[in-house]
Amino acid sequence: MKVAVVGVCTSGKTTLVQALRQLGYDAYSVAQEHSHIRRMWALRHPDFVVFLDCTYETALKRRAVPWSRGHMDEQRKRLADARAHCDLFVQTDGLSPAQVVDLVVEAIRKVEGDGLCRR
Repeated sequence: MKVAVVGVCTSGKTTLVQALRQLGYDAYSVAQEHSHIRRMWALRHPDFVVFLDCTYETALKRRAVPWSRGHMDEQRKRLADARAHCDLFVQTDGLSPAQVVDLVVEAIRKVEGDGLCRR
């Protein structure tokens, strides 16, 4: 199963992708927050799309970001199509990386178990 992970900077995309790959999933991060290509998330025809988000305050705690709250709002605008079509939305504020992985794996397994595939 191909799993696309999209989201704002510092939301946990890289950490999640690494964990999913260790579990055997064909997971990859889509750096769409830096692109104006509206359907960039769909280019590799993922079977499952995870959208990660976090607040600006959480972003500042996770990393010294050189951008403003307005820049993060712009990232969300660029990601609007991915958010509208995601299979799972996770607000990562207050969650550990392991909790995010658990939520995502549970959702993927449900889809796999139901034999469902949206795309």
